[in-house]
Amino acid sequence: MTESKNRTKVTVEVIGFSDSPCGPFPCDSERSCELVRCHPDGALPVAFAELQIALAAEFGDRITVTLTLIDDEVPERIKKIIEEHYPPIPLILINGKVTPVGRISLPHLRRELQKVL
Repeated sequence: MTESKNRTKVTVEVIGFSDSPCGPFPCDSERSCELVRCHPDGALPVAFAELQIALAAEFGDRITVTLTLIDDEVPERIKKIIEEHYPPIPLILINGKVTPVGRISLPHLRRELQKVL
């Protein structure tokens, strides 16, 4: 890896509803998402908090993770993404681009992040 790649900063934005699940599948004890403390709740805000901790532990300050809840209002930039891509909720953006993850999953995000780091 080059020195400049080692310093790359990446933003991860999770977009969804406060009462939505962390993905399209029910939360189960197998934990294929590799996040354990949010089981059995599986709610997006709880899973996001776990994801934030896991990404910080693995990638340090190279990753900035934010949660955008669209319960009350959907920002125009997100409306455009939804109109163009019809992504599943929760929607995951890496550096502002739609990422085909479709759920809170550390292995899936890890693969996508390794492409840009």
